[in-house]
Amino acid sequence: MKRLWRTLMPYVYILPALLPLLIFVYYPLLQSVHISLLEWNMVSPHPKWVGLANYTDLLTSDEFWTAFQNTGIYALILLIGLFAAPFLVAYAVTQVKEGQGAFYKGAIFTPTVVSLSVSSIVFLWLFNPVIGVLNHLLGTIGIAPINWLSDPAWAKWAVGLSVIWKAFGYNFIILLAGLLAVPQEMSESARVQGLKSSFGMLRKIIIPLTSGTLIYVFVTAIVVGIQYVFVPVEMLTNGGPNQATTNLVFLVYQYGFQFFRSGLASATAIITFAIFLLLIIVQALVMDRRAYYEN
Repeated sequence: MKRLWRTLMPYVYILPALLPLLIFVYYPLLQSVHISLLEWNMVSPHPKWVGLANYTDLLTSDEFWTAFQNTGIYALILLIGLFAAPFLVAYAVTQVKEGQGAFYKGAIFTPTVVSLSVSSIVFLWLFNPVIGVLNHLLGTIGIAPINWLSDPAWAKWAVGLSVIWKAFGYNFIILLAGLLAVPQEMSESARVQGLKSSFGMLRKIIIPLTSGTLIYVFVTAIVVGIQYVFVPVEMLTNGGPNQATTNLVFLVYQYGFQFFRSGLASATAIITFAIFLLLIIVQALVMDRRAYYEN
């Protein structure tokens, strides 16, 4: 019995943490896989087994590939706004005086505490084509008003901007922490050895030493950002105009709760999960091996 207890003891200790994961994460995931093989409207007591037909319908659907393409465009927009821009701003903040740095940290992080629904309402007014602030400012410099939310060329950028405004501060703080963790003596040693330019310091010292933080923010900017896009899409454009702003996450919602096709919704969710999982595997097998970790 003692030997058995020593074998089971580690699993007993992790059970309080593992049990909620099994109930609220892995069990629903398995159920989603099961539902994706059915034709079911979430009301009928007799779902119809259709096998892989839902996946076949998705992969031959123009609607799915439009959402897939839009998801890729959102990923690029979010990488610019939630990865590259926060890193440059965080690096700039490390170069200012200490008192000023504290002000910038608070000012930049503040929008993070605002909910996505509230930020979407704010941007709904900002993007208003008649009384919106953005078009008013453009008019002062002679630029014609833009239909931000009804023009397919601008709608995705408008939705992406609302997400960037909301999530920028969090990524900024994470990247700033990574930059401040770079040993000062390494920067001073590089300067003594002749590395004088800020660009050279950034490329040869700062980026390599913060690569672990950069990889984390790179992945979360895509995975979390794509999920954040759902709320402004729902509140600002409802996927329009002509599906110009829909993405895979919003497509899951439409199939499941607007069209009541839970099989298609689950199949879309599983494909989206597989894409995110592939990104995480690439991070673990490729990116992490080239990253610098102090320990």
